[in-house]
Amino acid sequence: MDDLFLTRPREAQPARPEAWLGTVVPKRHARRAVTRTLLKRQIRASVQQSASQGLSTLRPGLWVVRLRAGFDRGAFPSASSDALRNAAREELDAVVGQAVRKLAVVALAPARRS
Repeated sequence: MDDLFLTRPREAQPARPEAWLGTVVPKRHARRAVTRTLLKRQIRASVQQSASQGLSTLRPGLWVVRLRAGFDRGAFPSASSDALRNAAREELDAVVGQAVRKLAVVALAPARRS
C-alpha cells in the first residue's frame, strides 16, 4: 500500500485529524511495475486535483483506492502509454467525482435521531 499524506506538515497545521490516502494496485491486474507506478501516480493526482479545485477535501481517516480489474492489454501499446494514462485518469476522475458527490449528500443530510 502506498500512503499519501493529504494535509499540511504537522508543524504547520492546527490540531485536527488527518486524512490518509492509500493506493492498492495488485500485480495480477497490472503485471509491470511501470504500469503500477503510473496508476498510483494517477490516483494521487486525481484526488489532489479534486481537493485543490475546492470540490471536497477528504474527511479525516483512512481512504483506500484499489484497482479491482485490469486494463485490456491489447488496447494499450505500452505499459506507460499516454492512452493508458488518459484512460486511467478519466476513470479515476469519474470515481473521485462520484465519491465527492456522495460525501456532499451525506454532509447535507440531517442527522438521524435515535
